[in-house]
Amino acid sequence: MKFDELRLSKPLLDAVHASGYETPTPIQERVIPLVLKRKDVLACAQTGTGKTAAFALPILQRLAGDVAPSRKNGNRNRPRQNHARRIRSLILAPTRELAQQISDSFSTYGRNTNLKHTAVFGGVNKNPQTRTLRGGVDILVATPGRLLDHISDGTIALDTVEILVLDEADRMLDMGFLPDIRRILKHVPKSRQTLFLSATMPTPIRELANDILSSPVSVEVARVSSPAESVEHWAYHVEKASKRSLLSNLLNHIAYSRALVFTRTKHGADKVVRHLMRGKISAAAIHGNKSQNARTRALENFKSGKVGVLVATDIAARGLDVDGVSHVINFDLTDEPETYIHRIGRTGRAGASGVAMSFISSEEHDHLRGIQKLLGTKMQLASDIPGYKAPTEPVVIQGDERRSGGGGKGKSRRSNAAPKQAPYFPKKKGTRRPPKPGRNRSGAKKRTVQSATQ
Repeated sequence: MKFDELRLSKPLLDAVHASGYETPTPIQERVIPLVLKRKDVLACAQTGTGKTAAFALPILQRLAGDVAPSRKNGNRNRPRQNHARRIRSLILAPTRELAQQISDSFSTYGRNTNLKHTAVFGGVNKNPQTRTLRGGVDILVATPGRLLDHISDGTIALDTVEILVLDEADRMLDMGFLPDIRRILKHVPKSRQTLFLSATMPTPIRELANDILSSPVSVEVARVSSPAESVEHWAYHVEKASKRSLLSNLLNHIAYSRALVFTRTKHGADKVVRHLMRGKISAAAIHGNKSQNARTRALENFKSGKVGVLVATDIAARGLDVDGVSHVINFDLTDEPETYIHRIGRTGRAGASGVAMSFISSEEHDHLRGIQKLLGTKMQLASDIPGYKAPTEPVVIQGDERRSGGGGKGKSRRSNAAPKQAPYFPKKKGTRRPPKPGRNRSGAKKRTVQSATQ
């Protein structure tokens, strides 16, 4: 199927073709007709398969073709130019970066229409957003917190919203946005079209979606919570203290176009960047403690190629769309298997190949077990690289299976224990040397009663 067969208007088709697209992805092929028919949709597809265009294109088509509702119940067929624009479509996103990216997509696909849109999110001054909103917009992309701020200030009214979209719906609800979303829903008309889109859709989230949606059509174009088949999964056994050395070693010996590195904490991301910069590897960090301007600058430098390595917390695991990310490196393995799917979804997008590398310390074996169960396969053990001797057997974590050693009672060990290899494993505990005679633990001379009274 071609985009021309989806019954999109010529202005939209011209914008799609100008962006270099001829054939819709499976999610676009199935969702676009449903949205045009004004159906509620619950869509689940792998990340990187074009979910944004799947709802942006039909929304633009509908709003550009329909006359807008008036402020009151009077003349509902009054032409748009006779009154101020009102918000007709609301798209909610969990992060600032995703909100901005969705807004950019509306700019790309709606370039040939007269529709206006904007994005509002936290971390930046509200005044420019307020001025834009007072000028009137047709389509609003927002993060929940900043949207509620504008509603409280009286700069946003949602009583004319016709289409509501929750992008990355599971993450929004999982991140604790549920109370905010319920507050927002009170301001949106009940007679609306609602779209839920995400790469994963756990059962509790699906049940909640069914409460909010009206007779939704469920669309799944791939196994739920499955990664792209074009991504290779590699595992490295390395202890926490040696992860930074392994990372710089890897980046100095692999051919990468852009590498995205995920850490568990904001502080950890900054430490990794400092380590890489000391090794002359261009890197930048993006996380919640950074100002929005700093986050935007780091992302733009990564997209333009000025920075080859972007180190991020899971704030970048959802919706980050950067061309040419060849490697995703899990510096810290996530304890949520579905978050792993989102992380590695930053590579191997739109059918391209990609590599996902995971650094696994002894404390992270349980996380690995959950990820492998979700993947339905074992990660391949990384090939030897300079300075690191990889085990020769596949990484296999077999639950709590144990076998006795030497026939002695209590002398058991895990059959899959990773081989200890210097310098990637820490020193054993309890090997501290005793203090020298006459000195305390810190090495200082002991004070005697005589010396204390002198």
